[in-house]
Amino acid sequence: MFRRHPLLSLLTVAYLGGLVWITLTPSSDDFRADSVVYILLEIFQSNASTAWLNYNIVEFAANVILFVPMGVFVVLLFGRRLWWAGIIAGGLAACWIELAQGIWFTYRVTDMRDIASNVLGTVLGVMLALLITWPAASRHRALAASRSASHAEA
Repeated sequence: MFRRHPLLSLLTVAYLGGLVWITLTPSSDDFRADSVVYILLEIFQSNASTAWLNYNIVEFAANVILFVPMGVFVVLLFGRRLWWAGIIAGGLAACWIELAQGIWFTYRVTDMRDIASNVLGTVLGVMLALLITWPAASRHRALAASRSASHAEA
């Protein structure tokens, strides 16, 4: 796997390192009045069409987006047949992160909604990877079918 896809493997390791850094280090944005998140939420709240956007929704969406690459990378590295392994990997990673935040990194807040949003992100990532790889997989199946048909005739 690492020899067949060295760049993808390197990107996956970089993503996992970033994931650990984002989820297990102290949060740099403590929701102060001058923070970017606070300013953006104030802008959203002041507009009638986006007033429904609040901190909980933004946090949930960020947790979903954070785990989309998990599903994509697992499918691309291990293949379409093991798509379910991507969902399991995302779920286990989300559970481990929340457990680590609760036991060792107590400056972080644990929340079961984070696990749900992380798994949702992983599922979306798996679906995206399956969609992206569908044309190549279809060509591969057609080529394999034509080869087996030509071997059957011979």
